[in-house]
Amino acid sequence: MTHETDVLVLGGAGVDTVVHVPELPLPYADSYMIRPGIVTRAGQSGDFVALGVSALGLRTHHIDLVGADPEGDLVRALHRDRGIPLTEVPSAAGTKRAVNLVGPDGRRLSLYDDTRSQESDRLPEDTVRTLAAASRHAHVVITHPCAYALPVLRESEVTISTDLHNWDGVNPYHEAFALAADLVFLSTTALADPERTMRDIAARGRARIVVATAGAEGAHLLVDDELTHVPAVTPPAPVVDSNGAGDAFASGFLLGWLGGADPQRCARYGAVAGAHACTVPSTRADAIGRAELLARAAAPDAAEALRT
Repeated sequence: MTHETDVLVLGGAGVDTVVHVPELPLPYADSYMIRPGIVTRAGQSGDFVALGVSALGLRTHHIDLVGADPEGDLVRALHRDRGIPLTEVPSAAGTKRAVNLVGPDGRRLSLYDDTRSQESDRLPEDTVRTLAAASRHAHVVITHPCAYALPVLRESEVTISTDLHNWDGVNPYHEAFALAADLVFLSTTALADPERTMRDIAARGRARIVVATAGAEGAHLLVDDELTHVPAVTPPAPVVDSNGAGDAFASGFLLGWLGGADPQRCARYGAVAGAHACTVPSTRADAIGRAELLARAAAPDAAEALRT
C-alpha cells in the first residue's frame, strides 16, 4: 500500500509563554527583573514531534483542536512556515496554552491553562480514519480528545506510538494510551520502579518496545522482555532548556524505527536528537536535521568513550 504520510501526529498543538527565572523553585518575591525576557511562541508536545520528524525527512501530518484566536494564528504560522500539513478541528475553548518557567540550568516548570479544553472535545472519527488510512504510523499525544481516537486508529491497523511523559505508573488516565500503543515512551522522573512499570506496560498492552528516558543518565530500552541501557549523548553545545527533549527523542527513534533499524540504533538516534533539543533556546521551535543526526549518531560520543 502506498501512503501519503509517514507520521500522523494527533494532539499537542499549542502555544507556550516562556519566562526565564533566576532559579527553580522560584522563591517568593514581589517582583523579578528577568532576561532574556518573556517570549510567546507556538510549540507544545505534538508540534515538537511533528517538527522533529518533518525535519528528519519524514512526511508528516498533524491534527488537533485549534482556536480562532491569536494563539491559533501562531500554531497555523508554525506549520505553514515549516511546510507541515495541519488539519484544524475548531475549538470553542481556544488554542491550548501554557506558561513555562525556565531556570538557568535548563530545567522548567510548566503551567497549563486548563480552561482551554472541554469534556466534549473530540477529533472527528471520519477525519481520523481517513488520515490514518493514508499514514504509515500515528504518534498520539496524551490529551483528552486523543483518547477517543485510539480505537479508530486500532481499527485502521496503523502502528501507534505515544509518550506518557512523567507518568507515575499509577494514574489511570495514562493507561488507555500506554496499553493501546505499539511503541511507548515515558520518563523515569516520577517512577518509583521504572523496570516494573515498563514490564507492566509490555505485559498488559500491545507494546513491542517500551523506552524510559532518564535525562543525563540515558534511557532504558525494553524489547522482547530484555531490558538494556542506552547511554546519554553529550549535547553539542551548552544545555539551555530541556523542554521538548522527550519529543525530540521520540522523533529520532521514529526515524530509525520506520526505517527498519534495530531498537538500539533507534534509541541512539533518539538520544542524539534529545541532546540537540537541550541546546535550543526555549524561545525557539527548532529540530535537528537528518544529515546532522546521522553524522552524530555514527560518531563516537566523548562521554560514552570515557565510560568504556
